[in-house]
Amino acid sequence: MSSKIEELARANVRALTPYLSARRLGGNGDVWLNANEYPLAVPFELSQQTLNRYPECQPKRVIERYAAYAGLAADQVLVCRGADEGIELLIRAFCEPGKDAVLFCPPTYGMYSVSAETIGVEYRTVEAHEDWQLNLPAIAEKLDGVKVVYVCSPNNPTGNVINPDDIRQLLEMTRGKALVVADEAYIEFCPQASLTGWLKEYPHLVILRTLSKAFALAGLRCGFTLANAEVIALLMKVIAPYPLSTPVADIAGQALSDQGLALMRQHVATLIANREKLIADLRKCDFVEEVYNSDSNYVLARFTAASTVFKTLWDQGIILRDQNKQPGLSGCLRITVGTAEECDRVISALQTLSGASVSREQA
Repeated sequence: MSSKIEELARANVRALTPYLSARRLGGNGDVWLNANEYPLAVPFELSQQTLNRYPECQPKRVIERYAAYAGLAADQVLVCRGADEGIELLIRAFCEPGKDAVLFCPPTYGMYSVSAETIGVEYRTVEAHEDWQLNLPAIAEKLDGVKVVYVCSPNNPTGNVINPDDIRQLLEMTRGKALVVADEAYIEFCPQASLTGWLKEYPHLVILRTLSKAFALAGLRCGFTLANAEVIALLMKVIAPYPLSTPVADIAGQALSDQGLALMRQHVATLIANREKLIADLRKCDFVEEVYNSDSNYVLARFTAASTVFKTLWDQGIILRDQNKQPGLSGCLRITVGTAEECDRVISALQTLSGASVSREQA
C-alpha cells in the first residue's frame, strides 16, 4: 500500500532530499552549537487573550514596528513564518514551474534549493570564489531564464559579508530580468552591511530578515520580507490567509518595542565579544588548520580529522554542524557562538582531544 501512495506523489517530491535542520539531525547534547540560535531564553510573556478570533494576516503593530526599525514604509514590509517562508513565497510568485529558474552561489544556505525543488522550479548554482565572494562572470553566463537570485550576506555557513560592489553589479545585470534577494538573516551582527537603503534605487531588490537569530526567537518562527510596495503586493497574493498566529504576533510586537530592541542589541554585543574570544582560542588549538573571520553569530573552522573532532565532541554533548559536504568546505565545522561557558567547553574538549592524541603517539 505504501508504495502505491508514494506513486501518487509528484515526481520531484519523491526525488527530493529534504533540508536536514539541526533538530532533524538529532543528538543528545547539553551544548547546542549547531543551529545558530541565541543560547539563552528571552523573558517575553503572552499578553493577548483573543485566541477565539483569527489573527490579522499582517499584524499592524508588528508591521509598523519592523518598518520603523528597518527605516522603511509599512507597505514595504511583509511578515511571514520565518525567512524560510519568504524564500518560498518569492519562488511561488515569480517563477513558472518547468520554465523559470532560481540561482544561488554555494557554499550557502540549503533552503534555496529545497524550496525550488518542492515547487518544481529549476535551480542553478555558481560556486563562489575561494574567498566566498560572487563569481560575477559565471553568474552572467547562467542568468538566461533566471527569475530569482539569492545572495546570503552574511553568508551561512561561511560568515562573510558579500562585497557590496559585487552586489551592485549583480543588481545592474539583473535589472528588468530577475529579482535579487539579499538574505540578511544575520545582519544585526553587522548592521552597516544592510542593503535596505538601496531599495529606492533598485525596484527588483528584496531583503529577507528574521527574529530567529539576534532577537533570540528561533522558536517563534517569525520573519520578514522587505521590498518595494509592488513586490509586497504580489507576495500578498500567494501568502497564507493567516501566516502568523496570535501568540507569535504578540511576542514579535514586544520584541520590536524600544525595550525589545535594546535587549537585542545587548545580546549582539555579548555574542560578538564571545565570538572574538572563541576565534582567538580556536586559533591556538591543535587540529585547527584555519579559523575564518565572521560577521555573524557562528564561526567556521577547518580541522585536521574533522570527522573525529565532530564525533568526539558530539559524544560529549557538544553538538556542532558538519559542513564537509558543502562545496569548498572539506574538513570544515560550523560552531554557533554560545555563552562564554559553552565556548570554553568547546575549547576544553579540543585541548583534551589534542592531549589524548599526543599520548597515543608517544605510547
